[in-house]
Amino acid sequence: MKSKIANQFMMNYLIMFLLSIIATAFAFMMLSYASDIISEMLVKNIYTADSVMKDDYSGIDSAPIVQNGGGVQIIDDNLEVVYTAGLNTIKNDKLNKEEFTDFLIKSKSKGVQHSYDIMYNPTGRFWLVVTFPASIRLDVSLVYNTETESKDMKSVSGVFITVILLYLFLLAIIAAVFSRITALRITHPLRALAEGTNRMRNGDYSARVNLNLKNEFGHLRDTFNAMAERIEEETSLRKQSEEERKKMILDVSHDLKNPLASVVGYTELFMKNQESLSDEQLNYLQIINKNGHRANMLLNELFELSRVESPEFILKTSRVDVCEYMRRFCGEIFPYLEQNKFEYEFNIPDTAVYAMLDTEQMNRVFHNLADNAIRYNTEGTLITVNLYETPENVVIEFRDNGIGVPEELKTEIFKPFVRVDNSRNSQTGGTGLGLCIAHKIVTAHGGTLELSTVNKGCTFIITIQKI
Repeated sequence: MKSKIANQFMMNYLIMFLLSIIATAFAFMMLSYASDIISEMLVKNIYTADSVMKDDYSGIDSAPIVQNGGGVQIIDDNLEVVYTAGLNTIKNDKLNKEEFTDFLIKSKSKGVQHSYDIMYNPTGRFWLVVTFPASIRLDVSLVYNTETESKDMKSVSGVFITVILLYLFLLAIIAAVFSRITALRITHPLRALAEGTNRMRNGDYSARVNLNLKNEFGHLRDTFNAMAERIEEETSLRKQSEEERKKMILDVSHDLKNPLASVVGYTELFMKNQESLSDEQLNYLQIINKNGHRANMLLNELFELSRVESPEFILKTSRVDVCEYMRRFCGEIFPYLEQNKFEYEFNIPDTAVYAMLDTEQMNRVFHNLADNAIRYNTEGTLITVNLYETPENVVIEFRDNGIGVPEELKTEIFKPFVRVDNSRNSQTGGTGLGLCIAHKIVTAHGGTLELSTVNKGCTFIITIQKI
């Protein structure tokens, strides 16, 4: 089974989907690791309240904090700001409980412009506030507390799992839709080109591809249409030339028949008065008469071939019992077979088998096969005529065990002027048109005429649809 491009795209995006999941997990781990590294580098984490804390606040070294843009404030138990250095975000010198509580809450809130580290010294009974501007905030971490109650753990885990599954589902939908859209952008032009190619393969050279694209497919469309147009023009010219050739042959053969008949007629008239002719004159007249008859036969064959190839050629078919028709034909050729000392065997069923035949044209087919068998084979050759049925057709075999046909001519024998004897001399007589005409007549009946050379001799197989 051929793999469709859409399926290939889907497989590619499935791989990309899995890689995206891996990349997302890796990115999360890297951000968590980077968060730890960056935290150690931040000034607020270097100069913490714990690192500078002294029981006596007058001994606290605030210089490094101030130098790095921060500030230090000391608030005693009475909530008075008793010391300040550097950055100070506490506007009042004394705070009430509500203001101090609000300050403590906001100091831990996200979104504030400053970072606060607040610590209480129970010995000195004061609050140490270390302040730095919050220029960068990076918090990527997942903390799991083993002391958390199982009920909370289940709830939180359910939320996390739901979010992750939803994220994966959305990512899968996006990958599927994107792969489908991408595949359609490629398969649609390819399908149009394939359809046009199939139409041309079936003989429709008017096929064109209509794609409103300006990419590589557009260039391929222009190339295909130009090729199709050129093939259509050449086919039309070739067809026109063939029609003109057939018409010329038909006209020439028709025009030459009357003058040739006169030549043959006068030579036969002169030959009747042999006593008034010398031997040399009589010999010349016999040569003229013989070649005249041969030329007349060739003209008749050319005329018949052109007539059969003409679009105006129409069969006059009727419902015919093929078995009875073949029995009459065998009776007609029986004297010729006896006269030429040929052996014969006719196998024709007694039951009636009907087909639509133009008997006049089919007579020409079978007589041509019989004439060829008698002309080209020697005495004692066995001629066999078989007739049998298939579910849809009637098959007639005309067989001989004579000299046969060379294998290289098997596919060429039904073409015009093809003969087994290349010399085409007057000894064998044939024009090389008989089998060509016979083949066209059988084809016009909707049947086939084939040559088989499996065994000795020739077997011509005619297949006609029965009714």
